[in-house]
Amino acid sequence: MNKLFFELGRYILFVRSMFFKPERFKVFFERTIHEMNNIGVGSFGIVTIISVFVGAVTTLQTAYQLVSPLIPKKVIGTIVSDSSLLEFAPTITCLVLAGKVGANIASEVGNMRVTEQIDALEVMGINSSGFLGLPKIIAGVIMIPCLIIVANFLMISGGILAARMTDLMPPNEFIQGARETFKLFTVSVSMTKALVFAFIITSMSTYEGYFTEGGALEVGEAGTRAVTRSCVLILFADFIIAKLML
Repeated sequence: MNKLFFELGRYILFVRSMFFKPERFKVFFERTIHEMNNIGVGSFGIVTIISVFVGAVTTLQTAYQLVSPLIPKKVIGTIVSDSSLLEFAPTITCLVLAGKVGANIASEVGNMRVTEQIDALEVMGINSSGFLGLPKIIAGVIMIPCLIIVANFLMISGGILAARMTDLMPPNEFIQGARETFKLFTVSVSMTKALVFAFIITSMSTYEGYFTEGGALEVGEAGTRAVTRSCVLILFADFIIAKLML
């Protein structure tokens, strides 16, 4: 329990220290653009593949469970679209990004720590936590919600494609079911989850890498801890947001 409070306190102080003594705007802007490319563009392919197949599988499994002739098939479109917006797109996508983006960030920052590059930044009077962490957090908060928007669209498109290819139902019937229960508030919940999850992934991964001690083995362990803790926090935050907003 003492270690838990120690880690929590150090994490809060680490995030707080990022906003002290900011770097020049030009340097900060360039690093943020670079991180946006790594986090957003670099993750587009895996998000596309996962989203299409999750939407397709959800459609087929929903159809398998709704075998009663009394239930119209357009309900499949309703269930797939709502579940994609509320849960599958933000949560599953961010769990995958925690593995890809989180491990990459933790390994990068951890390698800089063990090779004493962070110490060199401190000697030069640079706020190392802000220089390394803040651009990653801002880039994640901008790009991950954009990826979630793409994931929402692709999951529903994957569901339509699966329904069409298996002759389960025509696309217009699927879209009709999705439109009948669509609420803008559902999108708000999805974007809220995306913002919170993006902050968790980037800040926790940077934190784990920043406080790495040892050598190459410890850098790998820091990456593992970053992914594990990010996934646990994402699931916990998912429950809290659902409880508060729904």
